[in-house]
Amino acid sequence: MTVRIVLGAQFGDEAKGKIVDFLAASARYVVRSAGGPNAGHTIVLPEGPVVLHQLACGVLRHGVTGVSGPGMVIQPFKLEEELTGLEQRGLLRGEVVLSDRAHVLLPLHEVEDAWEDELRGRRRPEASLGTTRSGIGPAYADRAGRFGLRLGELGRPAVLRERLELLYATKPHLANLPPIDELAGRLTEVGTRLAPLVRTTEPILWDAIARGENVLLEGAQSALLDVDFGTYPYVTSSHPTSAGALVGSGIPPTELDGVVGVAKAYCTRVGAGPFPTEEVGERGEFLRRVGGERGATTGRPRRCGWLDLVLLRYVARLNGLTSLAITKVDVLGGVDEVPVGVGYRMPDGSTVRDGLPSDADELARAEPIYETWPGWPEFHAHLRERIRREGATALPSELRRFLAFVEDATGVPVEYVGYGAHRDETVWLGPPTARRRRPGISAWNP
Repeated sequence: MTVRIVLGAQFGDEAKGKIVDFLAASARYVVRSAGGPNAGHTIVLPEGPVVLHQLACGVLRHGVTGVSGPGMVIQPFKLEEELTGLEQRGLLRGEVVLSDRAHVLLPLHEVEDAWEDELRGRRRPEASLGTTRSGIGPAYADRAGRFGLRLGELGRPAVLRERLELLYATKPHLANLPPIDELAGRLTEVGTRLAPLVRTTEPILWDAIARGENVLLEGAQSALLDVDFGTYPYVTSSHPTSAGALVGSGIPPTELDGVVGVAKAYCTRVGAGPFPTEEVGERGEFLRRVGGERGATTGRPRRCGWLDLVLLRYVARLNGLTSLAITKVDVLGGVDEVPVGVGYRMPDGSTVRDGLPSDADELARAEPIYETWPGWPEFHAHLRERIRREGATALPSELRRFLAFVEDATGVPVEYVGYGAHRDETVWLGPPTARRRRPGISAWNP
């Protein structure tokens, strides 16, 4: 039995969905622990690509239960569309369970999200956060303010009406909200349709662990977008960290066996916020074009740059990473040299190699220090077939040296490598051995 967390180790869009789907082949439960329809996990199946927004990746595999957990904010109308789309394609193969404790993201939260971002932009254009305007922040704010409505309460008309009236009373500044009677009716109807899927999920997971079944916790967004430990205020409104995954699933920390951090061989970011290793010229456009770097949810082009080991070391420490999954190495195939950010020069002349400045403006002023590594060959069809047949030993020697460098720099072993978009284009390098793992928490050297 194992309980493992898979989380983003950069600014999101690291191909977490691909890694979760790969590991879900040996899991009994896959639990999405935070976020809502702002996240999009793309899995490329033989039948074509699938983008999941509010469902856990386990729903794509027979014999696996995908749990949308208590830490999520769920937009029920969009969730129904997602379920219907999968059913029509014949791809809803696992069981779907929705936590009764998950909060409901309402259409009024989407209106409020747009209003808030426009307000920031009017006061100071550079202050706009570039959110997806999916209503995530306002929904989490109402949860924290105890104005929220939970999924299990959609079948309680009196509670539903009372919560909606209170919510509307707190938002007199918002125009064009749907009439409260209309929204109450729609929520009652969708709640009735979703009711067979809604359950108290913590005992289900506790019993699975007691039976020795494998449980996988699926992160959304990434650790550098954590509302407390990320590049605030350019962050999401939840906790996409290992600690957040436990809180958002109801699994106690004593049951955790491992934390897999997912990072690209380069780096991307969507929306506003500091990005020290960003490439704004031709090389950045190359990464965007070859990597297909557009947001799965919004379609927005992603900002592109190089792997940043300062931030990756920070994420490794913050989340207790036990292994890494390095994805999209094929995008850099055929590139002569691969820059890697190993430190920052700050405006005061100091050098930083560890730690994330708590001030986003300070991080934005950091000048990256690069080391350059030799590139590796293109991932042509023959090489891909060799890797499928022979495993990790078929990876190019230049790439293996690059991965060893990342291991040494972070103290975390690389356990998985993704070398293409398809489900089978992931290779396991072997278990993270004691020799390769950093033994516990050592002194921090900022």
